[in-house]
Amino acid sequence: MNFQASRNELLGRTAVKNLNARFFDACYCATAKEAAKKALSYIPESASVTWGGSMSIAEAGLLTMLKEGNYRLWDREAVPPEQKQEFYRQAFYADFYLMSANAVSVTGEIVNIDGTGNRVAALAYGPKNIIVLAGINKITYTLTDAVSRARQQAAPLNTQRFALSTPCRQTGVCADCTCPDSICAQLLITRLCRPKGRIKVILAGEPLGF
Repeated sequence: MNFQASRNELLGRTAVKNLNARFFDACYCATAKEAAKKALSYIPESASVTWGGSMSIAEAGLLTMLKEGNYRLWDREAVPPEQKQEFYRQAFYADFYLMSANAVSVTGEIVNIDGTGNRVAALAYGPKNIIVLAGINKITYTLTDAVSRARQQAAPLNTQRFALSTPCRQTGVCADCTCPDSICAQLLITRLCRPKGRIKVILAGEPLGF
């Protein structure tokens, strides 16, 4: 018996139960590939789809599946730097917005930290359909742990990913900085989903992203 896989499923399904109690539409998939297929099942052909900066949805293979399908993709990587801000605003009008989470508490809250703010803005109020795909590594026991994970683990790793000039990139530890390159300008706790079911959360039983 694979005890780790069994424990991951128990943890994931407990989080799913609590997310659903907060009006999210949540489910658990044993593998990242299954999670990507589940996400794709929500999206009808010809729908417009865009996404926030996410290692998780890429690692799960979801972006590849989308690019091989019949969808209208609004690809942020294809946009020139001078057009990024307008693109982020237009993303509010996509049929589906895909993202991950920096942390998901087992009690059913989603935590995200953002430098530009486009990702958390879309989650809070924007596209009619949000799909959050997160690995088992993102689940924490409490909301306090979730905030700590976002700041102490996800943020320092993302500053390395984007080559930003922040104290945490040099030390690996959040310094609660206010420097121009801070990736922690916006901290969003999503504790309820309104309207009910707008945010679909897919938890994968494998690690994904930071």
